[in-house]
Amino acid sequence: MTRMSGAEIVVKSLIDQGVDTVFGYPGGAVLPIYDEIFKQNSIKHILVRHEQAATHAAEGYARSTGKPGVVLVTSGPGATNAVTGLTDALMDSIPLVVLTGQVPTFMIGNDAFQEADTVGITRPCTKHNWLVKETDALAETLHQAFHVATNGRPGPVLIDIPKDVQFAEGSYMPPKKAKTSHYQPQVKGDMQEIAAVVEAMAKAKRPIIYSGGGVINSGSGATQLLRELVSATGFPITSTLMGLGCYPASGKNWLGMLGMHGTYEANMAMHDCDFMLCIGARFDDRITGRTDAFSPKSVKVHIDIDPSSINKNIRVDHPIVGDVGHILEDLLRMWKADGRRTNADAVKKWWGKIDDWRAIDCLKFKQEGNIIKPQYALERLEALTKGMDRYITTEVGQHQMWAAQYLGFEEPNRWMTSGGLGTMGYGFPASVGVQIAHPEALVINVAGEASWLMNMQEMGTAMQYGLPVKQFILNNERLGMVRQWQELLHGERYSSSWSESLPDFVKLAEAFGAKGILCDNPEDLDEAIKEMLAHDGPVLFDCLVEKHENCFPMIPSGKAHNEMLLGENADTANAIQAGGAVLV
Repeated sequence: MTRMSGAEIVVKSLIDQGVDTVFGYPGGAVLPIYDEIFKQNSIKHILVRHEQAATHAAEGYARSTGKPGVVLVTSGPGATNAVTGLTDALMDSIPLVVLTGQVPTFMIGNDAFQEADTVGITRPCTKHNWLVKETDALAETLHQAFHVATNGRPGPVLIDIPKDVQFAEGSYMPPKKAKTSHYQPQVKGDMQEIAAVVEAMAKAKRPIIYSGGGVINSGSGATQLLRELVSATGFPITSTLMGLGCYPASGKNWLGMLGMHGTYEANMAMHDCDFMLCIGARFDDRITGRTDAFSPKSVKVHIDIDPSSINKNIRVDHPIVGDVGHILEDLLRMWKADGRRTNADAVKKWWGKIDDWRAIDCLKFKQEGNIIKPQYALERLEALTKGMDRYITTEVGQHQMWAAQYLGFEEPNRWMTSGGLGTMGYGFPASVGVQIAHPEALVINVAGEASWLMNMQEMGTAMQYGLPVKQFILNNERLGMVRQWQELLHGERYSSSWSESLPDFVKLAEAFGAKGILCDNPEDLDEAIKEMLAHDGPVLFDCLVEKHENCFPMIPSGKAHNEMLLGENADTANAIQAGGAVLV
């Protein structure tokens, strides 16, 4: 084995793991590693302006490439600033490898300068973490970290490396020699359960497929198999927020997104189905609404690689633990080999009912007057960028839900958003990570003005590296989703939900050396968007929109899927007649 310093071992391990980009911020406890990064040309280091941004940028890189994102930060505040991104990645199953510096081993526990119990702090928000006290253990720990982050249900891992371990010499171990047998998640599903599911599919009269981010995490093969399954059965399909793109939005079987701000047809179909096939999703509360009223008449199937997700929130009839790709392959093969056919007459009748729900046109809106509706802004953004090599990130709030509703995704890995944790400030640094991974692509961050300001300093990162990320801000001068809930559920008491003292976003962009565009008239919107797209550098687009527009449909907290609030332009009378107890 080759002898080298701990810092050299870190860099060599990253190179041997195929890492080409590290997002980070230097500090005293990681200077030996930064010194080794300076000496090589295999890995590009992206200097962010805040450690939280480093984690979100790494998430954007990981989600858009399928490769683990890598982060390097210093001890103490460097590590604690990364906690939000770690938790975000854990909730959304994003593979990250985060390296943190630590005070020398002989000073641990002495409250030394910039010391924190990083392993203790991050234990609840990582798949696994390590404190490496011996340089000889460093290489194997690094290789194990990549294995844990990317196998099974993906997620973040963290390695805390004391400064003296970085200076000391140790033996380098190549990836192939690292012991990873202690973590080998089950990938093949139970064939008896799969056979039972095939039989249930053939009997189903009102089926639905409910797909999630696990399909995308499993890889392009799983996405293709899912599309083959929909084609072979003719079943309708919906998706979680994280699963958008695993089935094309233009597909004839697509019902739109499911859940709190999902479409009327998707939610009604979930409520009334008699067979529900959940693939790579975890039945989170934004999807289920009232758990005791969730899909009450259905035979339920849950396919997931994480056994702890099975029967956690919703009891199912057919649990199948394993990798989505492997299980879909076996399911399709069995379906075709047995010559199975769907209950054609019943499924045709079911599609008739779904078409009635579709006719309600739950996303309908009216663009009137000289104030831009946020839905219209996104409808025009979709029309003017459709067919381009486009990646979308978002911040969190109303704009995020409107983006999910009005932007269409034909392929996986094109949509990056914070789902489980709902992290404001995610989208801008995520767009930086996506642009680093796809330098020739069009990368747009759909934002609200409040969310965008949380990590606005990353405009410096975008400028430093010449990243042409487009920041498309739907500026309603409000904390939009908070204000909406206060209007609908808290007696219109708008407590601290109005943004005051907002910056001039055009001047702010120009202060960083970027391009700023202001648009406040719907007649000017198309030309302004074209100007944004034509610019070859970062753009901050300030789109002033209707201040009190609400995001519909909406399932109020504590209600079932058939108890939705619809917008004023939806056909509410027909919705009620079609079987939905619409709350108005």
